Amino acid sequence: MIRAAVTAVIIVIATVLSTSSIQTAHASPTHDTYDIIVYGGTSAGVTAAIKASRLGKTTLLIEPTTHLGGLTTAGLGMTDAGNPAVIGGLAREFYRHIRKHYENDQAWIWEQRTQYPWMKKSDDALWRFEPSAAATVIHQMLAATSVTVLTGHRLDLARWGTKTGTTITSIRMENGREFHARLFIDATYEGDLMAKAGVSYHVGREANHIHGESLNGTQTAQATKHQFLLDIDPWRIPGDRTSGLLPTIQPEAPGPDGTGDHRIQAYCYRLCLTDVPANRRPWTRPDGYDPQRYEVIRRYLAAGWSWQEMWRGHHLMPNRKSDTNNSGGFSSDHIGANYAYPDGDYATRETIVKDHEEYQKGFWYFLATDPGVPASVRASANEWGLPLDEFKETGGWPHALYIREARRMVSDHIHTEMDCRGSRPTPDPVGMGSYAMDSHNTQRYVDARGFVRNEGDVQVPLDAPYPISYQSIRPRAAECTNLLVPVCCAASHIGYGSIRMEPVFMILGESAATAASMALDATSTVQDVPYPQLRARLLADGQILEWKKPSPEAARQ
Repeated sequence: MIRAAVTAVIIVIATVLSTSSIQTAHASPTHDTYDIIVYGGTSAGVTAAIKASRLGKTTLLIEPTTHLGGLTTAGLGMTDAGNPAVIGGLAREFYRHIRKHYENDQAWIWEQRTQYPWMKKSDDALWRFEPSAAATVIHQMLAATSVTVLTGHRLDLARWGTKTGTTITSIRMENGREFHARLFIDATYEGDLMAKAGVSYHVGREANHIHGESLNGTQTAQATKHQFLLDIDPWRIPGDRTSGLLPTIQPEAPGPDGTGDHRIQAYCYRLCLTDVPANRRPWTRPDGYDPQRYEVIRRYLAAGWSWQEMWRGHHLMPNRKSDTNNSGGFSSDHIGANYAYPDGDYATRETIVKDHEEYQKGFWYFLATDPGVPASVRASANEWGLPLDEFKETGGWPHALYIREARRMVSDHIHTEMDCRGSRPTPDPVGMGSYAMDSHNTQRYVDARGFVRNEGDVQVPLDAPYPISYQSIRPRAAECTNLLVPVCCAASHIGYGSIRMEPVFMILGESAATAASMALDATSTVQDVPYPQLRARLLADGQILEWKKPSPEAARQ
């Protein structure tokens, strides 16, 4: 449903990042004024702040947690680049810096550079990396600017800030700090500032007929990947419906395909694992461990499921590490456990995050130790573990949950399946996407035959890259005139399923900062930024706004 401002905050640990190369604001609760405030230190937020500073604007970057970079520094090292040819500007600069990082022999500790196959490619950028390498590059890029960085601060729940008419004038943190700016950018995965400011948004899946789509809403026919390949009994006592359903299985069945609902695609942690014994932590029994949560996969394995299917989501990073993602019918995605997250308050989100951590830690502990798991599977699981040299302060566990989808703004142009397919004009492009229309599963249920099934997975590749409209990252003029939203942008569920990739967030973050700077220079609203001038500036800065398929001759060269 569409909502206006709703109470919500993101989860934080209230301390300040201690990286000496990054400027941090003073701890005393004073009133500070900036040209631009970026709320959310995700990859989009960092990129936006860097760009705003380079354009000569006084810039404050506020991150509610103690870590910058979002998922880019939290284990998502297997970049969902799609077609790298449409990644330009600061986004490409970041990935070029990643490659330069690994061109230094000192970056290679657990293997030699010549052993890593992706370093042999001739690309100017590298799309695979360790979390620590991403953090190093982000800190270095920020240190070269005048951005003021403040971590461990989140919006006050009761008094989020002030707004005069359609203009946000200040935002207030829980510790009493209040910050003023002429223009704001909400770069959080959750869209907290956007919601607080009274901007309309949507949570869940729209019905197909709303935007004339075919891949939105309930999807059972499409859900063939990350699906159960064998028939698994869903009841606690096999064959006994009166015994109740096993954990993770929901009692209600999906509606007809294409029906809208409140469900969102599953979350998980993107784990960085290693198979180097000297750098590997053993799997240990986590808090709240309950082997019954994994009875479905026990039965799946007993039925003859191939363990190798799960390893398809296991991608090698430098230094014998991985980005290990969900893969298969029962894996690291905690399906159906996140519905309350987007609009949840701090306590609600904290509970959901903790539940996901316990679920995923328990999942690996179960695979590594449970006597009901085949010995070959246990041996394979124990070959990998959390690294000693990543996420040291959390025992190797990533500092951020993968929020694949939360709120999505409703604005003048909603990016839909038609924009992704190129079947309608997309006005005023400020960046491009190219990844497949991708939604992870949203629920696990009992099908008409009485077996366990997953619903919601969609993975439809695209014929070509597509443009993303400026109108999709700025609110309607009647709602807010000095806010830009590059992450929780205006898109349908399935349109967002392609946009929601870290390089695209960086691209949109840079474009948002450029537009913000132009609005400030002209003393105009973000809606009145003249697109021809914005387009010219973005192109001059290396952003890519259109793509032509290479000729057969060029492709062969």
